[in-house]
Amino acid sequence: MSDALPVSDALKQSIGRYGIWSVALRSEDPSGRTELAEAAAELEQLGYGAVWLGGSSAARHAVPLVEATSTLTVGTSIQSIWQYEATESAAAFADVESGHPGRFVLGLGVSHAKLAEQYRRPYSALVAYLDALDKAGVPAERRVLAALGPRTLELARDRSAGSIPYLVTAEHTARAREILGETPLLAPELKVVLEADPTRARALARDYLAMYLALPNYTNNFLRNGFTEDDLKDGGSDRLVDAVYAWGDDEAIRARIDTFFDAGADHVALQVVDGNGDRNALPREAWRRLAGLLA
Repeated sequence: MSDALPVSDALKQSIGRYGIWSVALRSEDPSGRTELAEAAAELEQLGYGAVWLGGSSAARHAVPLVEATSTLTVGTSIQSIWQYEATESAAAFADVESGHPGRFVLGLGVSHAKLAEQYRRPYSALVAYLDALDKAGVPAERRVLAALGPRTLELARDRSAGSIPYLVTAEHTARAREILGETPLLAPELKVVLEADPTRARALARDYLAMYLALPNYTNNFLRNGFTEDDLKDGGSDRLVDAVYAWGDDEAIRARIDTFFDAGADHVALQVVDGNGDRNALPREAWRRLAGLLA
């Protein structure tokens, strides 16, 4: 009898409980590769099991990170199906896989109508994209979907290794686990503000949250999950901010993260929001502090 872990369990084990979500870890500038490599190596040393490349990242953005580390899993969160053809994605996946087997996870999503001119019938388009990946030989167990609604969560359950939902609450995580069942990966993203003062913490949170509240995929999901139109006004109500952010002292932040595990998450992708206004800056000191409070 083989001692090999089931595929989904192997992925959960490889990424561990905590990862880092960051737009800054993806770069098109070759001059920045050294800094990215150093940051990835430090994240691995700090004990994070995965990094999730924010924005419409692609397999090529993972290369400098996997080359600089030995065990860190790198995933896209997400790669828009409208930006890259499935055949292109499959070829890029194969390139990374050939040099670094098992180190890259293809995170896919439909993005937003305001961000993609081609946006039409997103669910059907995602199904067709997965069909094309199957034909091209990308294993279902090496891809995950940024699923919010019930139908897409079911698709993640049936056609991928699981779900990496963005901008969700612990309550959404519980409902997602019910739909996915026990085996598939559930790895929600959670924003973190390392600030104990409630006024400052919520102000930083609202400044960053505002851009997402202009995107119906997110606002519709909030409304589906018990929030009201009033919660979506003026950068988000306290109730909404407190549900999608971990903020406060170390104990409060750790407790908020734990609510996602209690709700059924296998892994939480933590995004530091520090209010410096530069999404391409690497908040390395904040990552160190976060690792300390998680230890």
